[in-house]
Amino acid sequence: MIDYHFDWSVIARNSGKLFDALMLGLTLAVISLAIGCVIGLLAAYARVSGKWWLSRPAWLYVEFIRCTPLLLLIFFLYFGLPEFDITFLDKTQSFVLSLSLYAGAYMSEVFRAGLSSIPKQYVEAAKAIGLRPWQRQLYVILPVMFRITLPAIGNNLISLFKDTSLAAAIAVPELTFTARQINANTFRVMEVWLTASALYLATAYLIALLLRLLERRYAAIR
Repeated sequence: MIDYHFDWSVIARNSGKLFDALMLGLTLAVISLAIGCVIGLLAAYARVSGKWWLSRPAWLYVEFIRCTPLLLLIFFLYFGLPEFDITFLDKTQSFVLSLSLYAGAYMSEVFRAGLSSIPKQYVEAAKAIGLRPWQRQLYVILPVMFRITLPAIGNNLISLFKDTSLAAAIAVPELTFTARQINANTFRVMEVWLTASALYLATAYLIALLLRLLERRYAAIR
């Protein structure tokens, strides 16, 4: 039987590093989701535009990204772009770009479903009071769509936060990379990885609780 003695002082000594790494991962997820929402919204409007020269490229983008493993996309952008003399992105920016493109493909389908779910009477009422097309989009369609898709947006945020662990593959100092460094320096396998798992779990659960409160406050009227 293996006689393993826990030493949690390792975690106490490195708590600052772990917290900073956790905040970095959360920041990367939020930024990537924000950029992904913009990409997804543009792609969703292209898909429902009825114009093949807009919908076809958007469809190709969505299908390509959804069928490509995220880790492969990260490697391609980080190691592949410099081969084409695109060297202005550092490792963190390269990862944000990868995660944003990945998020954008999934958010496109979320927003496309949201646009299709908007009750027709909302649009008819907007037309009846004389709102112009861009005003209908800005003041009626988009707010209602975001309320409808809020649960899916929240789920994507949690998923992206967990996916930030893949940034360790290109040495971005988020939680997984930092935990691996501490483990390599101290050989305290159980303490480090149990702590990292607990931090991921607690943060994801806290995000879920906050999003649930947000959903209750801004629940869509059906």
